[in-house]
Amino acid sequence: MTLASSPFAFATASFVIAAVLTTLVVPLVRALGLHLGLTDQPDSRKQHSTPMVRLGGIAMVLGFGLALAVTWGLGGFGLLAPAKDQLIWSTLAGALCFFVIGLADDLFVLSPWPRLAGQVAVAFAMWTQGVRIGTIELPWLGEGSSLIALPDLLSLAATLVWLVGITNAINWLDGLDGLAAGVAGIAAVGLVSVSFSLHQVAAGFLAAALAGCCLGFLRHNFNPARIFMGDGGSYFLGFTLAAISIVGPAKGLTTVSLLLPLLILSLPLADMSAVIMGRLREGRSPFYPDRRHLHHRLLRAGFSHRRTVLLIYVFTQWLAALALVVANAEMRFLWLALATAILVATVVISRRQRSAEGVFVDPSSPLAAPSDPRAYRDGHG
Repeated sequence: MTLASSPFAFATASFVIAAVLTTLVVPLVRALGLHLGLTDQPDSRKQHSTPMVRLGGIAMVLGFGLALAVTWGLGGFGLLAPAKDQLIWSTLAGALCFFVIGLADDLFVLSPWPRLAGQVAVAFAMWTQGVRIGTIELPWLGEGSSLIALPDLLSLAATLVWLVGITNAINWLDGLDGLAAGVAGIAAVGLVSVSFSLHQVAAGFLAAALAGCCLGFLRHNFNPARIFMGDGGSYFLGFTLAAISIVGPAKGLTTVSLLLPLLILSLPLADMSAVIMGRLREGRSPFYPDRRHLHHRLLRAGFSHRRTVLLIYVFTQWLAALALVVANAEMRFLWLALATAILVATVVISRRQRSAEGVFVDPSSPLAAPSDPRAYRDGHG
């Protein structure tokens, strides 16, 4: 089978190109950030001890965009219908816009409401360009009457909630070295498999490029990190994951297709929902910074930085394997069994190591209880 006739081969090439380019560009971005003084300075409340550049998202965006451009140049988009081709470019444009919003926050420290307004505006523009949740399938109604087109207002509301919600879920997950990039990369790999299982080639191309740039960035971002992705990077990752699931598996809200991206991304979505509900119960703003997130709780439970990240990784890969079962993918039960074994082994080993070390977190430490809300304006702040 030649490259020109194999969508999966094009996706593999896109993954490799994105990974290599991102890996090569990150040191250049880091050097530029250090030269210009665009760093996050350490203090007693932060986990890093040296100035850290928070512009790593630039490398991911370049790796992602150039990988798609090369795939297009090699004729990969010729395998797609014109409408799907256009959705890829629309998704890339939206990802760039979300990145710019996050980058502006990294450079100028915007308040939450302008950021949210910008996200909603870009999500609305994406809806007008066809990146939208447009139909819902009710299979129990029988043949011919099961596919229902959503009214424009309902379609718009569903699309805005989906795009903005997942974007902020990934952003809020960016609290430890390598956490957001790893989870997004695992989710992207899951979306590659699910998309090709459902014959959604456009979504498969996008997800492969995203997985590649996540892997390339992790080379420099895993603990101990040498660079942070910043809000620009996390907004880019979150929006792109959300858009891929609309372009592919969730394009129509069928019973199965909507469940797939929800399963893969359920961990960051559940974490964000729990944090928001906790803040609202206390009469605080949903944007009030604190240490309620899952990774904070695992750290307080005595798990190390790396073990906390790995635990979240393995649970995400288990959810992705479960999505493959729902999608009826090839060797689905083998992948689920392997993912389950990895999850169980990681949990057991981590618990034993934590017990052996007898780790205890002082309740008065900054890790256990926040003292200055400004210290937690983002994952590494």
